[in-house]
Amino acid sequence: MIALIQRVSRAEVRIAGTGVATIGAGILALIGVVKGDDASAAERLLERLLSYRVFADSAGKMNLSVRDTGGALLLVPQFTLAADTDQGTRAGFSTAAAPADARRLFEHLLKRARASYAHVSAGVFGENMQVSLTNEGPVTFWLQSPPERA
Repeated sequence: MIALIQRVSRAEVRIAGTGVATIGAGILALIGVVKGDDASAAERLLERLLSYRVFADSAGKMNLSVRDTGGALLLVPQFTLAADTDQGTRAGFSTAAAPADARRLFEHLLKRARASYAHVSAGVFGENMQVSLTNEGPVTFWLQSPPERA
């Protein structure tokens, strides 16, 4: 699984003009699901999302996680993160998980996030969403949690 995370002072998801999720300070995580991802990849990604140090400590160093600061986590499914962009000028999606698998894993990630952390909001899988944010820093990181290989 892939997460493009951004440290934000605010973020919002709207669908057809209606707000479906809003957070203040925290992390906006755009989530992509690739073929081969499984529940254990979602679990590992969630732990990284909650513990990745992107917030400044008293010395101004990025040593605090969203969990440490009590900030919010906004999970937004984004199919295009799973694109193959290695060649040409148009993305291919043969590396993306099938929609039913991606939905199941995103919902699993969301359920586990809500069970383990109090401040979780989410976009809606499969919907055309308008996402707005104020990126602080800017701070943006690409996290990936590949499935375990036997």
